[in-house]
Amino acid sequence: MTEQITSAYLDNPEKVRSTDPENMYDRIFHFPEQMSEALKIASKWNISIDDFFGIKNIVVVGMGGSAIGGDLVRTLLASELQIPFRICRHYRLPAYVDTRTLVITSSYSGNTEETLEAVTEALQRKAMVVAITTGGELGNIAIREGIPTVKIPTGFQPRAALGYSCIPILVLLEKLGLGRNRSVRVAHAVTGLQSLRGKYAVDVPVQKNPAKQLACEIHGRIPIIYSGPTLTDVVAVRWKGQICENSKNMAFANHYSEFNHNELVGWSDKIDAHRDHLVVIHIKDADDHQQISRRMEIVKGIIEKQGVPVFEVESVGSSPLERMFSLIQLGDFVSFYLAVLNEVDPTPVEAIETLKKALADQL
Repeated sequence: MTEQITSAYLDNPEKVRSTDPENMYDRIFHFPEQMSEALKIASKWNISIDDFFGIKNIVVVGMGGSAIGGDLVRTLLASELQIPFRICRHYRLPAYVDTRTLVITSSYSGNTEETLEAVTEALQRKAMVVAITTGGELGNIAIREGIPTVKIPTGFQPRAALGYSCIPILVLLEKLGLGRNRSVRVAHAVTGLQSLRGKYAVDVPVQKNPAKQLACEIHGRIPIIYSGPTLTDVVAVRWKGQICENSKNMAFANHYSEFNHNELVGWSDKIDAHRDHLVVIHIKDADDHQQISRRMEIVKGIIEKQGVPVFEVESVGSSPLERMFSLIQLGDFVSFYLAVLNEVDPTPVEAIETLKKALADQL
């Protein structure tokens, strides 16, 4: 598909609408409002601090779109929290989970089998358990066991409900005395995202739309997304997941400087047979360590020498939370426009549903 044709696709409202019958675009565009709604819902969470005394570590249990909200919080609070914070994407909890562990169970559907098994184990160990869900079996367990629960709205794909999986965790920790002013930070971030999204809107033409431009550069290629190891590491994972799920396009992610000690060697002359199928995206943040920034510049030269294009995106905003979500917002729009170019509906995830059915049939 030529550059002229890709631009015509993305600047044709009828083409965009026909590709998106379930309106994923609207979910992406109104993400700031989802964050505000999540803040209101979570503020009503009936939590008694006396029931959560002496927390020595935190474990968020979840999978996919329900887990990445925990990842974002873990990353945001890495320099603030004085206790360990871990994400458990597994059927089994870490061995150290006990009565002084806060276990936050997150399942949008409420029926994620890994999460259900892990929450059963958490209850057996008498951990301090809370839940974030729309209902399902997790909702039933929460009612039966008296687990404090934030019930979030139905009707979303889990990956499109990121605000509902992330913001309640920030609010919960604030209510438990593990931080302050986080609600204020969320409100400020919402204002910033509402301002930024105008640049990515569907009625802004390719020549003036950074999200459409990057989608055109990725189209027909496999993106490899590289980021720093702190604020942006989970952002790179989010970009990868959104491109895979929304765009039905394979993508990979890694972070500095770890991949400089192994994966970097793969960018050799042996890449020759694949260079036309690859594109690299550097995700950058103003607080990247100076050595990370130097590494990015050097590695960019190494990759471009192999004939593979490298594109850079930078965070925008005055706070870490705002900068993180500015990158997530851009990545979501990019994945949507790439879906249009790939002529695929961004909402369904048939491969995942096929897997779930096959697992259920074996029971």
